[in-house]
Amino acid sequence: MPSISRIAAASLIPALVALSGATLPGAALAQAPVAVSTPASASAPVSAYNLDADVARAMKLFDVPGIAIAVVKDGKVVAARGFGVRKLGAPDKVDAKTLFEVASNSKAFTAAALAMLVDEGKLAWDDPVTKHLPDFQMYDAYVTHEMTVRDLLTHRSGLGLGAGDLLWWPTTNFSTDEIIHKLRFIAPSTSFRSSYAYDNLLYIVAGKIIAAKSGKSWGETIHERILGPAGMTTTTTSLAENAGNPNVANAHSKIDGKIAAVKAMPVPNAVGAVGINTNAEDIARWMNVLLAGGSLGKDANGNEQRLFSAKQAREMWTAQTPMRIAEPNPKLAGTRANFAAYGLGFQLRDWQGKLLALHSGALQGFYSKVVLVPEAKLGIAILTNAESGGSLNALQYQLVDRYLNPAAGTDWIAAVAAVENENHAKEQARLATTRAARAGKSQPSLARKAYDGDYQDPWYGLATIKHAGGKQLLTFARTPDLTGELEHFQHDTFIVRWKERNFNADAYVTFALNPDGSIERMKMQPISTETDFSYDFQDLNFTPVKAAP
Repeated sequence: MPSISRIAAASLIPALVALSGATLPGAALAQAPVAVSTPASASAPVSAYNLDADVARAMKLFDVPGIAIAVVKDGKVVAARGFGVRKLGAPDKVDAKTLFEVASNSKAFTAAALAMLVDEGKLAWDDPVTKHLPDFQMYDAYVTHEMTVRDLLTHRSGLGLGAGDLLWWPTTNFSTDEIIHKLRFIAPSTSFRSSYAYDNLLYIVAGKIIAAKSGKSWGETIHERILGPAGMTTTTTSLAENAGNPNVANAHSKIDGKIAAVKAMPVPNAVGAVGINTNAEDIARWMNVLLAGGSLGKDANGNEQRLFSAKQAREMWTAQTPMRIAEPNPKLAGTRANFAAYGLGFQLRDWQGKLLALHSGALQGFYSKVVLVPEAKLGIAILTNAESGGSLNALQYQLVDRYLNPAAGTDWIAAVAAVENENHAKEQARLATTRAARAGKSQPSLARKAYDGDYQDPWYGLATIKHAGGKQLLTFARTPDLTGELEHFQHDTFIVRWKERNFNADAYVTFALNPDGSIERMKMQPISTETDFSYDFQDLNFTPVKAAP
């Protein structure tokens, strides 16, 4: 996955509001006006801000092949543009209609769909989940009983960061219903409603409730109830819908430190948490609806049309779960938040005395960010076909600064790049120290073939170790691409090197033995802190599957 993780890439939905993270930079104002392309219906003023220069510099510094930018202000589209290429090595340019996966920026659509159901009296935010999904069950019976629809969206369930994400990431063959069923086997890391920890699985549950109450799938409901009325005619709710459309961005990841085109990551079983594919033109429309509090404007008869009520709009941007605030790197001192919380489908924080409602998204080969400043009627969306939290945060702070405070001279692009490079260098040094300190001459306690066999985890299920073609391979049964070769590290710890090198998620595999020398359990842990948190290997607890007598 990314050269820097979604955790370290501050505000790519971290466990902390680590706005110190390896992710921010910017550029100065230029005198020449920038030409903007906008949806045909928009009457947009020409900005004197040189967007081209900042985007070009961010693309170069952060190694991003293609970016789409949408900026709306006071109900008008200031910019809806594409930069760079859809795929490295191919000539096709990104434009305002190029589709990008926006991953967790889909969560706002799920929250909005639920808000519409609340408006219609079909559910209430504080309804127990079991009222609408009777078979829903968490690990703890009390949490099962008390979990509300609101709790599904607010990251306070007690689950750890990204817990259970390996049920859908990378692409698995679990069904949505199987994923929801397996929640009962995932142990919490904190008590219920005591702290913030970002999760995806409960948004999948929320998507299931939407389907149950609407009588249609999450995707069909989003199309009919949101995308159609909002005029987002080219936005899709699955990669399958993109088939036949040539204007789709290709995914890109780092492989051995070098950016490369990779295959996309279909996740049809995780809708509600992810699923939306959109472009600069359509996301500009979406931001204007959000900034208008759910209003679509007036029809020909002068009657206001709405997706959801102003009351629900306020609820979505009301703090629900407090988030801790980390001290930023001194180079990014100006990014420090005074408050941070999660609402319903949005992260909330302050910036120069104004509220920001924002969210990020990350899937294999795509990162995105949406930033809204309600008081200023300003919306900024950044869509990329690479895994670079730095490019998102650099452009976020650069653009917010330039539109809210044109006289600002902070070069956020340079600042974020410097901090990201610093953090990456520190992580590389830590990894080198770990390698140097290992007991290189140690041997496994058992013969290598003795580690072969099937291993069962309570929530994921089966993984297998076997020898094939002169190699010892670890394979996750329900995740076709999660296969890798085991190499000895020290003692009874091995390293799995995944065949798909763009995952950037190699992990330690450690065995514990019983007194008789048999294997008691197998545990895993990502090698690098830059590994995406959705590779939640540390939450697995594999035990050997005993052969039948």
